[in-house]
Amino acid sequence: MNHMNQSASLSRQCGSALGLRSGEVARLAQINPQTLRYYERRGLLPKPPRRPSGYRIYPPDTVARIRFIKRAQELGFSLREIQELLALREIPWSSCSDVAAIAQRKIEQIAAKIRDLRRIQWALRTLLQRCPRTSSIQRCPIIEALIQPGECSEACARIPTNRSHT
Repeated sequence: MNHMNQSASLSRQCGSALGLRSGEVARLAQINPQTLRYYERRGLLPKPPRRPSGYRIYPPDTVARIRFIKRAQELGFSLREIQELLALREIPWSSCSDVAAIAQRKIEQIAAKIRDLRRIQWALRTLLQRCPRTSSIQRCPIIEALIQPGECSEACARIPTNRSHT
């Protein structure tokens, strides 16, 4: 369904051509209302106008925008990166190569995380191989390796220390 048809369909579902209240947007987008407000605070959604009663009133395309945000999150994009993608949609001279550059950067970040996870897995396997599984907790080589940096030696030395969350 294209964007225009989707917006019209959402208006019919909610019985309002004027827009959607926050509860309706949250229900249709399958998020909670606090997430909706959080996205507003983060600048992912424009601040909606308010009715005289004080209720926020969202345009029907808000639901499609939230679904875009959620799908981008599923692909590992951070909210900052999603904001970049949304901003590119608003710039007429943007191109697919601009989006591809962001996607390529994300792929590189994912590859780095995979390398880090493999190093962590190797370190844990190494420590596990040293564990006789019959010692008391006071003599557990895994616990000792975590307490004493020297005990960890080669295994823990290969664990990356700077884990940044994007």
